[in-house]
Amino acid sequence: MNKILITISLLCSLIANAQQKNEQEKMNLVKMNLTAIAFRNYQFAYERLFTKRFSVQVSYGFIPAGQVPLIDEVIKDDNVDNIKLGGSNITVEPRFYLGKGYGHGFYVAPYYRYSHFNIDNLTYRYTSEDPAVVDKKIPIAFSGKTNSNNIGLMIGAQWLLGRRDNWVLDVWFIGGHYGGATGTITGKSARALTPYEQNQLKEDIEDLDITLFKYKVTTNSSGAVIDLDSDWLGVRSGISFGYRF
Repeated sequence: MNKILITISLLCSLIANAQQKNEQEKMNLVKMNLTAIAFRNYQFAYERLFTKRFSVQVSYGFIPAGQVPLIDEVIKDDNVDNIKLGGSNITVEPRFYLGKGYGHGFYVAPYYRYSHFNIDNLTYRYTSEDPAVVDKKIPIAFSGKTNSNNIGLMIGAQWLLGRRDNWVLDVWFIGGHYGGATGTITGKSARALTPYEQNQLKEDIEDLDITLFKYKVTTNSSGAVIDLDSDWLGVRSGISFGYRF
């Protein structure tokens, strides 16, 4: 009886050691964010496990130039339309696993994110009130770039799936970041603006209900320049699926 118990114990120990060795051999994970696709945001990540509790993930995302989803929630003005936006971001994310480890279980992850955006074809339909001019309707086309640097914290959980634990399901429950955004957006008028129109255009742009940015406006005969220098808040959540090797 004792020999049987000893044999069973040895077998269990060998199986546990084999499983742990298998986990330690598969220290690389590649993933794609599935939920961001609905917003034309394509994100890919590579995670490297260093110990049972610690890993580092680096992700890259890009948005092809196109119409901006939910733009009416950001710029609430009927005179602004045709906005096209594209950009990219890079995120560096150390992860600390609290559960089973080796890439599965609950984790907390501080992170740094750099984002860059190109803004094009933003048209502002300006209506002149200068009594000295006849042409009252003046479209002004804006384009420019913005950059932001952010730090944040995310809470999530990751599961290993399949008979060999080769597949990965990564759920970002909630994450938030804070940083700064800067950039310059230049608007070109369809014709030269009078001094009266320049002052009026400056006031009109300053009165726009843009909820995300603080900005400074200067105008000239060619149009307007908007300088962005503002605090930036962002949130992260989603579901990624990938492969472990």
